[in-house]
Amino acid sequence: MKDVILILLSATCLFSCNSQKENNATFSFSNPLDVAFGDPFILHASDGKFYMYGTSGENGFRTYSSEDMVNWKDEGLVYQGATPESWTVDCFWAPEAYERNGKYYLFFSSNWKENPTNELEKFRIGVAVADKPTGPFKEMYDRPIFDPGYPVIDANLYFDDDNGKVYMYYSRCCYKHPVESEIADWAREKGWFDEVEESWIYGVEIKPDFSDIIGEPVLLLRPPVKLDDKQAEWESRSVTSNEVNRRWTEGSYTIKHNGIYYMMYSANFFGGQYYAVGYATADNPLGPYRKAENNPVLQKNMEKGGDVTGTGHNMVLSMPNGEMYCVYHGRTTKTGDERVVFIDKMEITEKGNLIVHGPTTSEQTITF
Repeated sequence: MKDVILILLSATCLFSCNSQKENNATFSFSNPLDVAFGDPFILHASDGKFYMYGTSGENGFRTYSSEDMVNWKDEGLVYQGATPESWTVDCFWAPEAYERNGKYYLFFSSNWKENPTNELEKFRIGVAVADKPTGPFKEMYDRPIFDPGYPVIDANLYFDDDNGKVYMYYSRCCYKHPVESEIADWAREKGWFDEVEESWIYGVEIKPDFSDIIGEPVLLLRPPVKLDDKQAEWESRSVTSNEVNRRWTEGSYTIKHNGIYYMMYSANFFGGQYYAVGYATADNPLGPYRKAENNPVLQKNMEKGGDVTGTGHNMVLSMPNGEMYCVYHGRTTKTGDERVVFIDKMEITEKGNLIVHGPTTSEQTITF
């Protein structure tokens, strides 16, 4: 059977649900979800259903559909990459699906087969289209959307109702991108690393048909240069723990609240315990962005008696009743190195502070 009961936030989910979903259905759950996705993304489609996409280690992407946020159906692979006619080769990461004008668009990252210099990382961003959120998604072009000349991942789109423009945010990879900073100097003095590579987040306007970008990408976020920067400690843990000679700024997701743009982002090694989420705010979609004083807003909880590490690459799910949820991947002692999905409540306070109430593994409720 292809119908699989996947508990949105636990294999042992206990729930109480009204007979009519529109009458404030409520259920109880506990993290983590019994779904092995990295970089999870949930689309609440116009048909009323929820569709979850994510990185699964396959040459393509699959989705799960749900009508009630409790019972999930495995729809299988909805996009197949690495085919002879595709521009893609391998490493299919970070899918995000958008519904526009009756069509569904899947943005993703993959290695580009055009690689004359045999680069280890030739990641680019592509887009596929389908008539249904369950696919099949077909690549719109026989090439990536654009070629900035360096590897890029983690596309996120923001459709700005104020000016009718579409913006794409992405992360330049650490690969062959050494950056001088006081943190790099410190690591050299320790004898750990000769150089520290970094990934940076850029933003750019994209054409309405997603065929290319408009103008030049703008650098929006990068790791701190100075050791006394308030953000330097949490964004540099992969280096200062001697884990790896890279600092990441990736997995961005942008929302707008009360006229302010909030860009959430992840820092540190996605495969390590220090992966964590912060945010920055701006008055315009292309910045300048100011990192928040209360960063990080999501991180491992082992020091507080918890069992969760590696929390990151999130998106924001806005429910019909106005509540917001942070959807992200993480790890526990039980799941080991496998990334699994978490969902926790989040809010933006009257003072404009974004807060994620997680990571949690205890029972909580959700209503929609």
